[in-house]
Amino acid sequence: MKVIFACAGTGGHINPAIAMAGIILKHEPESNILFIGTENGLENKLVKNAGYEIKHIRTGKILREITLKNITALINAYMGIFDSKKILKEFKPDLIIGTGGYICGPVMKAAKSLKIPYILHESNAFPGVSVKLLAKDARCVMLGFEDAKKRLTPKANTVYTGTPAKFNEEDIENLNKEECLKKVGLENINRKIILVTCGSQGAKRINEVVLNMIKKYPGDDVYYILVTGDKNYEEVCSIKEKIEEEQKINLDKYIKIEKFIFNMDEMYKISDLCITRAGAMTISELALAHKPSILIPLPTAAENHQFFNAKVLENVGAAKIIEQKDLTEELLNSTVDNIIKDNNELIKMGDNAAKVIVKDVEDKIYNCIKQK
Repeated sequence: MKVIFACAGTGGHINPAIAMAGIILKHEPESNILFIGTENGLENKLVKNAGYEIKHIRTGKILREITLKNITALINAYMGIFDSKKILKEFKPDLIIGTGGYICGPVMKAAKSLKIPYILHESNAFPGVSVKLLAKDARCVMLGFEDAKKRLTPKANTVYTGTPAKFNEEDIENLNKEECLKKVGLENINRKIILVTCGSQGAKRINEVVLNMIKKYPGDDVYYILVTGDKNYEEVCSIKEKIEEEQKINLDKYIKIEKFIFNMDEMYKISDLCITRAGAMTISELALAHKPSILIPLPTAAENHQFFNAKVLENVGAAKIIEQKDLTEELLNSTVDNIIKDNNELIKMGDNAAKVIVKDVEDKIYNCIKQK
């Protein structure tokens, strides 16, 4: 089988595509996989790290405001159709899979003109604009959340598959926690470990609140791992150094700062509580890892979809939601304290997270890929 994946922009679009590529190769090892992305996007790092080839097209993201930038974006998107046609004619795929985002437009338009079938995967509870526009001509639309079906055209052939992750429950269970702690140099930390990670883009506001919270409320019962994202790493390290200088303390006693994490399964294994955004992939991973969480939905997410994603875990008692407009050092600290002070509450929340696991995700996705 020859398959092209169209994905770009954020880990929420890229990682499900990589996971689906793995599903195809698991069933059909001789398959030929190609990714289409943008020249400077995060997809280049993630796709190449996963061992796949990626080719680039021109495209543009239409902003939800009146701006001249949209004219340039439209021109680039139009040119991207020609770029996509060239790649499709050379590669001759049997199928194209899009995981949402602005890159899907030109690729799927090219696919339709060349009569190549395509399918889509929508991870979020609120489908994005690209998926809404392209759904009616897709062979099928795979859904990460069942709720998304009612927000798509009735003509769309939807299948509730769940969102594929890079690991499953068994993978997490089989990891040795002590070995994972040694890998990150935390084997001597005998405290509750709190993982703070805000997706591939990071989150400047959350990074600052976490550092200031530790500054105000340093405690010997918790230890933080803060994953900043590439673009925020230097600034966070600078803020940390400034706090240390002003307060005459060594924050390494309370926090470890990382730019990016590839081995998220190991991070979940060593963590007692997670503070994170509420992207669809994150929701799936928290469920598979049985992890309690504090979710801070991205306020600028289209259709506020991250809030609706977060409600899935909150509704089963697995998470607490803090909206970013309400986020303060005091509120975050008290929320953390209220959860971790009762070990039974941590365990209960983790067990509740498992309630939203979608069973047989890989089989459901492979069946959609293989259907004619």
